[in-house]
Amino acid sequence: MSENKLLDLSFEFAVAIVNLVDGVTAPKSSYMTDQLSRAGTSIGANIHEAQYAQSKKDFVAKLEIALKESNETSYWLKLMCETKRIDVQTYQYAEKLCGNIRRLLIASCKTAKDGVK
Repeated sequence: MSENKLLDLSFEFAVAIVNLVDGVTAPKSSYMTDQLSRAGTSIGANIHEAQYAQSKKDFVAKLEIALKESNETSYWLKLMCETKRIDVQTYQYAEKLCGNIRRLLIASCKTAKDGVK
């Protein structure tokens, strides 16, 4: 594990999302799995990209995009659970990971913004 917990968690989450999406067999689910895979993997991509931000403002902007994507991911996870595309245990696991990432992102954005003034 690296020194950056947010990077590690977001990568672990992206792997979980890819595996979850690959396991969905319900017919007519591709539009949901496409949205979930885009939003869920975008979280880590934006966090990773933030590590090489051009400025503190750029860093915060990338983390805020990741935060928005985590919120969207939660929506798709809940919708897929409610429509029986994924089981409750899968939903709970993925949502717990997503929630942990979201809390870290909120704290990181707040800390970074306090230093931008």
